[in-house]
Amino acid sequence: MLDKLNKFSPKNLFTQLKEGLNKTREHLVGRMKNLFSLFKKIDDQFWEELEEILISADVGVTTTEKIIEGLKEKAKRIKEPSELMEALKGDLATILQGKGGALIECAEKPTVVLVVGVNGTGKTTSIAKLAHKLKSEGRKVLLAAADTFRAAAIDQLQIWAGRVGVDLIKHKEGADPAAVCYDALSAAKARDVDYLIIDTAGRLHSKSNLMEELRKVKRVTSREVPGAPHETLLVLDATAGQNAFLQARTFMEMSDVTGIFLAKLDGTAKGGIVIGIADELEIPVKFIGLGERLEDIREFSPQDFLEALFEAPEKS
Repeated sequence: MLDKLNKFSPKNLFTQLKEGLNKTREHLVGRMKNLFSLFKKIDDQFWEELEEILISADVGVTTTEKIIEGLKEKAKRIKEPSELMEALKGDLATILQGKGGALIECAEKPTVVLVVGVNGTGKTTSIAKLAHKLKSEGRKVLLAAADTFRAAAIDQLQIWAGRVGVDLIKHKEGADPAAVCYDALSAAKARDVDYLIIDTAGRLHSKSNLMEELRKVKRVTSREVPGAPHETLLVLDATAGQNAFLQARTFMEMSDVTGIFLAKLDGTAKGGIVIGIADELEIPVKFIGLGERLEDIREFSPQDFLEALFEAPEKS
């Protein structure tokens, strides 16, 4: 029991976050620190170099321009480039402020969580991680395989459900996703489940069909459970860069996304996407994935993210 508590202690969770951001820290913060120390004066070349660093870390062009303009204003009162680091950190904190947030938990069970995202983003694994996290916190969780157009999606979710130790409601391949949701909602109410997590299809090449499918799922869930779905989480692949922005905007047109699960953040040097998402999309990043294990999930905290990003790596 003590080992389990130590495993999930705040100290170990922060260490996990720091390690998960190693590539981004080196690529983004490390390069910025070098830039600020090498340049003796703030000139056009300095701004061009800083802009290149931010864009290459997938902060995004629009957000990068906003950051640069803000820093140029502050630079009027600053002589040394090295003094801009704290100003930059402060600007990033402003952008990220209020862009985290915990998962909703309804007073009346079940809380229904709809999970959307393009196939291949890590959606199924992210669902498993979220289920594991909720179960480890004492919640009763049920999964629903409403991505019925891919047999592999149903099979993968069945495997993960077994690993997590939660039940899965599923139909055969090609079944009506809304029918799966109806059965899952009935089961969730009968079994006194705290959270029902519904996997949905992610086929952007057939956008109109997907939109109608999501509408049907929402109609069924809201009819069976008032206010459902209570959360619609969009899973994005942090390694996808600007494609993730395009995916996010497409899904935002089709559904009321309430939060983002940013998967595979440990596998990229371009974790600056967190900053761009917070600034441009105005959707909270609720969870981040930091590895392949079920435990490699964290609620997103803007403050912890910045502290881990700017903190110097521990010496071995």
